[in-house]
Amino acid sequence: MKGDRVEIVVDAGDTTRTYEVVATRAGRRVETAVRRGVVEVSEVTRNGSAVRTARFMANRVLALVEQPVPRSEEGEGE
Repeated sequence: MKGDRVEIVVDAGDTTRTYEVVATRAGRRVETAVRRGVVEVSEVTRNGSAVRTARFMANRVLALVEQPVPRSEEGEGE
């Protein structure tokens, strides 16, 4: 959903760096995957094609925080 975001905190040697991947348009979502020592965070369209992808070495990732947008109760169930 638009506004969903994933915040990634990475060890950059003597400091930490913070990156964000955000669903920028309606109908897009943010997906995370951990494969073969790599953390991959992607902004994905409705049909499943990746728009943007950020990749980080898993041993450097300190935190991975998913921050979903609060959903309204009005639109559900229709």
